[in-house]
Amino acid sequence: MTLLIGALTIGFALALLALGVYIAFRVLDFPDITPDGSITMGAAVSAQLVVMGWNPLLATAAGFLAGCVAGAVTGLLHTRLAINGLLSGILVMTALYSINLHMMGKSNIPLLGVRGVPEQLADWFAPVYGTGDVELWGWSVPARDLSVLSGLFVVAAGATAVLLWFLRTRRGTALRACGNNAAMMRALGVNVDSQIILGLALANGLAATAGALLAQYHGFADVQMGIGMVVWGLASVIIGEALVGSAGLGVLLIGAVMGSVLFRLLVAMALRWGLNPNDLKLVTATFVLLALVAPRWLRNWRRTSEQRSSSKPGGA
Repeated sequence: MTLLIGALTIGFALALLALGVYIAFRVLDFPDITPDGSITMGAAVSAQLVVMGWNPLLATAAGFLAGCVAGAVTGLLHTRLAINGLLSGILVMTALYSINLHMMGKSNIPLLGVRGVPEQLADWFAPVYGTGDVELWGWSVPARDLSVLSGLFVVAAGATAVLLWFLRTRRGTALRACGNNAAMMRALGVNVDSQIILGLALANGLAATAGALLAQYHGFADVQMGIGMVVWGLASVIIGEALVGSAGLGVLLIGAVMGSVLFRLLVAMALRWGLNPNDLKLVTATFVLLALVAPRWLRNWRRTSEQRSSSKPGGA
């Protein structure tokens, strides 16, 4: 039960990363890999501020703003300097590694004994779960774990609702339209460049918030914690789309959250069954590769089957 609750908790925290990746890759159609650096940046900023005595919520908000700055820089490189989108993300991600090291002062910041967001959530949910252990379906579960799980569920649900509201506003609709057909939006007089910068800033802000929450939950911030996280976010988005299909915007956002949670559960099960942790990134990348190419293979197979059936005698 502890393994299940831990997997769900991390899944809801990484749901913010999945939402950010959804904005960049699906809404903007922009191949942004900046989150590999911005998620670490959010963790580094929040960890340093929490150690300095800041309120954990303010420290997390500062991590969000830092991620927004990183995403905006990627957008500026692409729009103002006409650098390829993928290369812009690579440049910023590479620079963020050194920036994060300078902010942290070392490769790892321990947060043991420091009051963070999990401790605040435990206090807020104390009237509901108490302070000891809770009997849940015959299992004894620490009240703190349930409090953190409930709190991060509220955070993920709230972020999804706010993002859905924003994407349905006039500015959000323009953002989505720029991702669908930038040339047409330019012809209509919309500043596409500013929309790209805004979307990337929001996407990386969400990724940085996920990093801040993960660092405080795990009890440390590490400079290498963001490696491969874009692939993780893509896997969550792909799983979510497979779960909900080609539905409306709100359902797709919920699907991204569901995909993050389900993917984390699958990872936890694989590790429990003996998967070598060193192979986790390889397995994740392989899964995303198959998920990206499998639909094309399936379409080609169906087309070939139809052509064969039509070429047979008596075929339509």
